[in-house]
Amino acid sequence: KQMAFNMSSTSPHPPTLSTSRTRYIHTELGIRERLLVGVLTSRATLNTLAVAVNRTVAHHFHRTFFFTGLRSPKLPHGMAVVAHGDDRPVWLMYETVRHLHQHFGSDYDWFYLSQDDTYTQAERLGELVGHLSAGQDLYMGRAEEFIGGEERARYCHGGYGYLLSRSLLSRLQPHLDTCRNDILSVRPDEWLGRCIIDYLGLSCVEMHQEMQYRYFELGKNADPEREDSAEFKNAFTVHPVSEPALMYRLHKRFSQIELDRTYLQIEQLQIQINNLSDLTPEGKAGATWPIGINPPFRPRTRFEVINWDYFTEEHIYSCADGSPKCELRGADRADVGAVLEAAVERLNERYQPLLRFRKRRLLNGYRRFDPTRGMEYTLDLALEAFTQKGHSQVIAKRVGLLRPLSSIEIIPMPYVTEATRVQVILPITAREQEFVGNFLDMYVMNALDTHDNALLTFLFIYDPFDAQRVSQADVFAGVKSMIGEVEKRYADVKIPWISVKTEVPSQVKLMDIISKKHPVDTLFFLASVWTEVNADFLNRCRMNAISNWQVFFPIHFQEYSPAIVYRDQPPSAAASSFAAEALRDGHFDRHVFDEACFYNADYMAARAKMAADILDNDELLEGLDVYEVFVRYSGLHVFRAVEPALVQKYVRRACNPRFSEDIYHRCVLSNLEGLASRSHLAMALFEQEQANST
Repeated sequence: KQMAFNMSSTSPHPPTLSTSRTRYIHTELGIRERLLVGVLTSRATLNTLAVAVNRTVAHHFHRTFFFTGLRSPKLPHGMAVVAHGDDRPVWLMYETVRHLHQHFGSDYDWFYLSQDDTYTQAERLGELVGHLSAGQDLYMGRAEEFIGGEERARYCHGGYGYLLSRSLLSRLQPHLDTCRNDILSVRPDEWLGRCIIDYLGLSCVEMHQEMQYRYFELGKNADPEREDSAEFKNAFTVHPVSEPALMYRLHKRFSQIELDRTYLQIEQLQIQINNLSDLTPEGKAGATWPIGINPPFRPRTRFEVINWDYFTEEHIYSCADGSPKCELRGADRADVGAVLEAAVERLNERYQPLLRFRKRRLLNGYRRFDPTRGMEYTLDLALEAFTQKGHSQVIAKRVGLLRPLSSIEIIPMPYVTEATRVQVILPITAREQEFVGNFLDMYVMNALDTHDNALLTFLFIYDPFDAQRVSQADVFAGVKSMIGEVEKRYADVKIPWISVKTEVPSQVKLMDIISKKHPVDTLFFLASVWTEVNADFLNRCRMNAISNWQVFFPIHFQEYSPAIVYRDQPPSAAASSFAAEALRDGHFDRHVFDEACFYNADYMAARAKMAADILDNDELLEGLDVYEVFVRYSGLHVFRAVEPALVQKYVRRACNPRFSEDIYHRCVLSNLEGLASRSHLAMALFEQEQANST
């Protein structure tokens, strides 16, 4: 029985009136972003100077658009380019201002326009608009005299960038067409300034609310490394920038200036904190090292103690796979190398010129991650110390270092909704069908009775022997009968099934069949027969699986064997206690990857990349599961997290030796670790020994 379906359940309840709400809360509350940046470029410089602007400063702003008259044949990757279709400078300015008001006029407080030969110091510009009142009409930049110089009014020079407030842009919009027809000018910045002056009566200003717009004119053949004037160091913008290499050199120079200022501010703050610590009840002892960083976490119980990991220059003695010792590789090796280098460098900074140190070797290394402050290190170093007279001696010294947590960054995520339909896929084999009854009961109670937007499809996996006898004795006849009963109870519900014949039910093989029978925008929840579907998890499935961005592999909670955990209780008491304390007497099974939430389009894309590697090699297909397909071939975020809403009763899984060694090994580990906790097993062994001794 195979069906194509697209059904929506109808609710027996009468419709209720709903209020139309905005998509985002900041829209409803009228909260706007602070600054939008527009860069005027051209077809000739889009792939050179505009790319340099994008790489140096664009990522510091909320949104940056590049406006050009005509598109280049090949657009730069990762840049928001708007082409107006005409390369005339004044027309480009007119269309740009009109575009900003039409599409973003109600979303931003400030609009900054510059040319692609302008270097902008993004942090300083952000600080400037952060101190300005957004409710006033403001036209701010480098004030220039009009050609002729007879008027007092000034326009803002486009080479140094300028700010337009939202209110000014809103008032200017009705006059743009008139300005385009009546004002003749060769320079686009002068045309805009004339339009603002004639119709709004505002002139360009360099100072407003005691905030000054600072700029610097770069001389011909100037070297940014040698520019040391206060005017240069304090500038918001630099112009003209003749080539991309000069843009990068300016960015490097200003980044170093900002870094030096930041270190100086940190040093001054540390001095102030140290001086103020005398006034605290703890005195100087209350100022923890490093000054200004959160103090170390203090555990309240022994269960909250953060363990230290021991390491040497070659090995670490705390491994992800549980091994007692493993080789330092990749990021861990680079981390240890960087910490050792930093330790010797700081020692030399402190003791030179009296002493100079050179590392001989690391004697002992310890590290731990404190979530309140960062990664802490304690190093025992064998150092060779040199005096000013050239004498040397090998000494041992212990140092402590901290790699603090930097500023927390909120990563923007695509918009998702809890209204998405979830397509539940349940593959079952003949030996698993005894558990289908409980799965269907939970699905009916938590999805059908609640009218959750979810559909269910069964995937019956026949081995070759059962497939030959299906016309005489169908091994899944009982399950199909249960499905028929559910469809009778719910007239608008259809539960389709798909039959597959295979000796090795590889996840990838099964998903290949399922994927072809559903639209590309389908959200799949790949379940196991022991899964208990509920509304909480279905909503998290919808929120955590994001098309073309992220897939979700939940770690379910597996209950321990009641025969071991509740061996000394009567069955009724054990059952009630087992139900009430489900999340206490069990564990999150990190070895099982059966459940997954992902979009069909993402699976198809990953599978297409995978095709070149396997070339329909069945052995390789049997050695992979869906999780490995996404990790190796998708390039998406693979979100693996514990899921307390997915609780499974204890079951001993049948591990198929035909699968890859890794999948088979994970199955065996799941069975072993899922039997009971160490304390329960120890108690069972103790009682058995007691019984044997008597």
